[in-house]
Amino acid sequence: MESYIKEALEIVKAQASVRNMTEEEITSMVKKLAEGIKGIDEGESATEKPEPPIDPKKAIKEKSITCLENGKQYKIITKKTLAQFGLTPDEYRQKWGYKKNQPLVCKALQRERRKKMKDMKLWEKRIKK
Repeated sequence: MESYIKEALEIVKAQASVRNMTEEEITSMVKKLAEGIKGIDEGESATEKPEPPIDPKKAIKEKSITCLENGKQYKIITKKTLAQFGLTPDEYRQKWGYKKNQPLVCKALQRERRKKMKDMKLWEKRIKK
């Protein structure tokens, strides 16, 4: 384990030279890095599959949709929101097991949009041209 700690210390040392870090941050970072380096060295996966705050099937509710990345509730999960986590809407759907065409919108808003589209009857306007 000693070599893992030395490697972790080098990484943390470089990080600390760039920004101010508390003693607690430094020690926790060294521990995490040493464990991660040891895991990689022993062939374990360094990244574990993240655990969602709630079941993905229950995340889309009538008046809200819960973001499975941060646990916050929205009416719609936008590209901008997902960009904070380095994800596109398609990557988000794939990561959490949603269908490719699943809208990232609460059920009420989805119904409202569908009704507006039906009321506009855009398909009839196209045929008239």
